[in-house]
Amino acid sequence: MTRASISISPPNDEWIQSQIESKEFSSRSEVVNDLIRKARKEQDEIETIRAALIEGEESGTSTRTPDEIINSVIEKRRKNGTL
Repeated sequence: MTRASISISPPNDEWIQSQIESKEFSSRSEVVNDLIRKARKEQDEIETIRAALIEGEESGTSTRTPDEIINSVIEKRRKNGTL
């Protein structure tokens, strides 16, 4: 694993220490790695949403009614197990 030296502001250091003291994490490295994982996941989600928005804009105006769109989404989610 790569080692790195970083500077942390006092309020952030206090927060990191509180996470360790609460037994949520056992080291500063665990706290920092968890924050990075969460930031990466959030960035991936934003990129997915951005791509969907671009796809929607490029697809043009729909001829379906709002009810047809809603029912289509419900059916799709039922099929893929997210509803």
